This record gives sequence, C-alpha cells and structure tokens, in this order.
Amino acid sequence: MMELFDFIDRTPTAFHAVRNSADILLKNGYTELCECENWNIERGGKYFVTRNGSSIIAFCVPDRDYTGFMACASHTDSPCFKIKSAPDVTGNGIVRLNIEGYGGMIRESWFDRPLSVAGRAAVISGGAIEYRLVNIDRDLMVIPSLAVHMGSPRNDDRVNIQNEMLPVFGTDGGEADIISLAADNIGADKDSIAGFDLYLYNRMKATVFGAENEFFSSGRIDDLESVFLSLKAFIGSGQTKMMKIFAAFDNEETGSLTKQGAQSTFFADTIERINSALGISRAEFLRRAASSFIMSCDNAHAVHPNYPQKADLSNSPHINGGVVLKFNASGKYTTDAVSAAVVTATAKKAGVPLQKYHNRSDMSGGSTLGNLMNVNISVHSADIGLAQLAMHSAYETAGVHDAEYMERFLKAFYEIELRSVTSDRIEL
Repeated sequence: MMELFDFIDRTPTAFHAVRNSADILLKNGYTELCECENWNIERGGKYFVTRNGSSIIAFCVPDRDYTGFMACASHTDSPCFKIKSAPDVTGNGIVRLNIEGYGGMIRESWFDRPLSVAGRAAVISGGAIEYRLVNIDRDLMVIPSLAVHMGSPRNDDRVNIQNEMLPVFGTDGGEADIISLAADNIGADKDSIAGFDLYLYNRMKATVFGAENEFFSSGRIDDLESVFLSLKAFIGSGQTKMMKIFAAFDNEETGSLTKQGAQSTFFADTIERINSALGISRAEFLRRAASSFIMSCDNAHAVHPNYPQKADLSNSPHINGGVVLKFNASGKYTTDAVSAAVVTATAKKAGVPLQKYHNRSDMSGGSTLGNLMNVNISVHSADIGLAQLAMHSAYETAGVHDAEYMERFLKAFYEIELRSVTSDRIEL
C-alpha cells in the first residue's frame, strides 16, 4: 500500500500522473516515443507515448507477430477546482483566488482542508514554448466554511462555487501572488509564463484505518488507484503472443471530449502507428482486433452503510469484497455476456473474488472509458473497478485488500492469450 500512497501523494494533477508513470516506465526499460517524430518499433521492444502531457499509452511488442492486444485503460484526472486566468479577488482585507469547478465534485468536502496548487505552466524561453510542471508543495490556502451560527450546514447542491468557495490565499496589500509563486517553483520569471493550467489539490495524506487496518482514505483514489495498479500489473506480468497495452487518459471527469481524452483518436492513432511500423495492413489488424480486449478500469460505488437504500437490491458491491464488474443496460458500461465471461475466467485464474454492480433501476449513472474508446476502435470490452465510498469527495475511502485483488486480477488478464475462433466462440 505504501507504493500506492506514495504515487497518489506525488500526483496532484493529471500532468503529474503521466510524469510519474513515465518515470516508472523508464526505470523498467521502456523507450519514450514522441508523436511528432517517426517511430522505429522493433519486435520485443517496450515503448510509451504521451499526449498533452496528461495522457499516456505504453505497450510491449511480442518478439513475434502479435495475435491481438490486451489493454487496460484508466483515467488520470479527478474532480477539483481550476484557477482562472486573472486569479486575484480582493476585498475585506483578504486575497482570494478566482476558481471554477472541474468535474462533479462533492463541494462541501473541500471546505476547511489544507490546499495547494499544482499543474503546468507554459514558459516562453529562447524562442520556444516549454511546458513545466508546477507543484507548490506546502499548505498554501483554505476554503473556509460558514460558521453554523450564521447558517451552516447546508445541502451540497446549494453551495455556490463563485460566491462561497473561493480559497483564502493571502492578505490584501501583500506582495505574493499565485503566478509569482508558480514561477519561483519552476525557476522562471513571472513575465515568461504565457499560459497555465493550475488546479487546487487536497494536501491531506493517505491514511489506513479500521479495526484491522482494512480501509484507507486519500484524495484522488478515483482513479489514481486504477492507474497505479494497472501500471504495476502491466510491468509485472509476463509477455505472451498478445501485445500488452497500458493506457491512462485525461478528462474523463468532464466527458473525455478533448484531444487527449478516451473518446479522442489517441488510442487508435497509437495502434495505427504501431501497425505501420511493423508492416501490418489495416485488414490484417482488423482480424487481430477480433481477438483483442479492453479492460476499462474505473472505481465503483460500494453500498454505503448509512445509505443502503441508494444501492441496487441485489448487485451492491462491498469494500474489500473483490474486483467489481459493472453493467449498464444503456451501454454506459461496455460489459456484456461475452466480456463478463472473460472477466469471470480471469478472476478465477487470478484467485480473486468478483462482485457485480448495477445502478438502481430508478437512478442513472455516468459512463467511463470503455464505451468511449470503442467509438474509434471496436473490440471486446468490460468495465471493472474497486468498490469505494465518497466518490468525487476531496477525501475518498476504499479497501486495503481490494488493491491486492486488483493487481493480481490485472496481472492475470495481461497473461491471457485471447483468440476469437468464430463469430460465437472465444478461446482463452
């Protein structure tokens, strides 16, 4: 768990998720490719490529012709607040930062916590634009709640971000400003920063708790837990005749509609360039795609002990109950009878428990990665995750044992050799 905690603590934004994942890949012998260069790919090689600095795809090419691919996809972003272009708001002796919501967070969970700022800055240097990571690694601000004597508590949907959630940053008349602090953090002049993507993040560290230390809480569990565990399984699994792929996309929390999101062409572009470098025609790839699989990894809602009525009557996963297989009749999750059978066989192979999740029939749920990836590349796919509480809170809760289950499950998945024999038969 300490490796997971360290990864989350060092990953305040999607940009840091990609940088930290890339560092792990480099230490394990992977070669970085760039989308703006020609790719020299060899059989038996290990590579990765990034887009926008916030999405990443890594792949292992078998030492012979690959017969299909086994991919795990997760997302690097989490709900938070983004700093606006002109950030300072002054009044009543206080400097606050002007922010806007990113994704659908539980707003009240952000009150009265130590916060700081991280992201990236675009710096003009020597006639070029450089992107540099920012992380002001200290308790820097807080969003103070209203005293109960003056009207608190209130329902989350009544909290107004613009009026009630601007963080207290400094004293009016002080010399410090957030852009200057960001510039100092990256060793640049303030005037050289031509643009920035800066976000607030919760500074509270991950912690283990429970009568038998079976639970843990942290910021950004959704979905950095999946990113880290799928990366570990990707690196730690053995090579087969299938091509292994690790993918982590940005902007899932806002619909995946960006150039680096799961619905973009990033995944399909990468596959196309791999095939081109290996001399594989499109027709030949489509044959291999029939024997491929995407495991969409994004956490699931555990049945809440204080709100059991919010869960489905018979498909309600529990924390530390094992990997969760997610279903949705409207196709927001990609799991069907065939892909569910693959997941079931994988769980049995890995020796881990498997749970099922459906929304209540009178409640709608959000989509995730798998169905959006299938817009541009159609293969067998299932949606899985781990059961957690307080999803989209600034501080979420999940299970210690579940993390081990997921790593074992995904390692077993990467070592499956999937083969579509006919239109209605798959061999594992």
